Amino acid sequence: MSRFTTPRRTLAIAGVLCVGGFGVAACGSDNGGSSTGSTGSAGASTSSTTSSSAKAGKVAVLLPDSKSSVRWETQDRKYLDAAFTAAGVDHTIVNAEGDPAAQRTQAEQAITNGAKVLLLVDLDPGSGSAIIANAKKSGVKVIDYDRLTLGGGADYYVSFDNASVGKLQGDGLVKCLGSASKPVVAELNGSPTDNNATLFAQGYDGVLNPLYASGTFVKGPNQSVPDWDNQKALTIFEQMLQKTSNKIDGVLAANDGLANAAISALKARKLKSIPVTGQDATAQGIQHILAGDQCMTVYKAVKAEAEAASKLAIALAKGETPNAPDSTDNKGTKTPSVLLKPIAVTKDNIKDTVIKDGFLKVSDVCTGEFAKACTAAGIS
Repeated sequence: MSRFTTPRRTLAIAGVLCVGGFGVAACGSDNGGSSTGSTGSAGASTSSTTSSSAKAGKVAVLLPDSKSSVRWETQDRKYLDAAFTAAGVDHTIVNAEGDPAAQRTQAEQAITNGAKVLLLVDLDPGSGSAIIANAKKSGVKVIDYDRLTLGGGADYYVSFDNASVGKLQGDGLVKCLGSASKPVVAELNGSPTDNNATLFAQGYDGVLNPLYASGTFVKGPNQSVPDWDNQKALTIFEQMLQKTSNKIDGVLAANDGLANAAISALKARKLKSIPVTGQDATAQGIQHILAGDQCMTVYKAVKAEAEAASKLAIALAKGETPNAPDSTDNKGTKTPSVLLKPIAVTKDNIKDTVIKDGFLKVSDVCTGEFAKACTAAGIS
């Protein structure tokens, strides 16, 4: 793990995941009722310090954007809304659309409107830390959701074992390159302001760096993509191809959006498909895998993550003390955490992972030109 995070135990993912329609964009909100209740999670048990019938206070969810990944609006929003609604907890869900100042305003507004808990996906450590500091002044609890706010001092942290995500990507790329002789590998890293991207890179560099050092692989261009911006990733990868005279044999792309940028650049130059990694198990990423344009992705069960976070938030909103089984080091401070286990997805296990769990429907993936590939993969 990185010097920033040290998970002590990782939880397995279980449960059937559901899929719904696309969430409401940008700054819309979802409000639940005021009755009390609870939803299950992947291992985030609570130890009550007050009566279980205590009425929960308001919870505010602060999502980061809809560009870095489609998951925030298509997955996280609906699962968090469903969990809080089922528990009868008054809540709002807003999206800063990549604007740190807007996210700070949203947080301040939520606190003014009586929020007792903030569930935060920060845009950068500076703005995230400011949000957390302001919340603490007001006696509001904060859960870092998916991304750890470095130095921020949130009360809890819910995410996946993100160094393991990167290791799965590195191992997947090695397997996909097979017996290739001294392949040139390009790396499209995530945003330099996202601690998760740092952990992903730690994971895959732990696999790839020894191969570079031994001469088994050749390290090609390596660049981070600001704000996970897919359009910037396209430009960056086009420049990588130009710099290497198209001599790139594999791409470690940190998520499916960056993978799509690399694949689009390769197709624009009419170059053959090469192994490209991904993350988030998006419908597009799965389609690329079926078509042979992407070799793997990483599935993170967002429903389990959302339920773990909502369970913590509900307990905190009731004045209870949740029992988070893991611990994460945040610049010397141990943060109680819930860390879930990611899963590598290739053509061989699409049906038994994202389809079986209901994360994606067959109809999401097996459309048009991909229908035949789905049949060949035993999906439809």
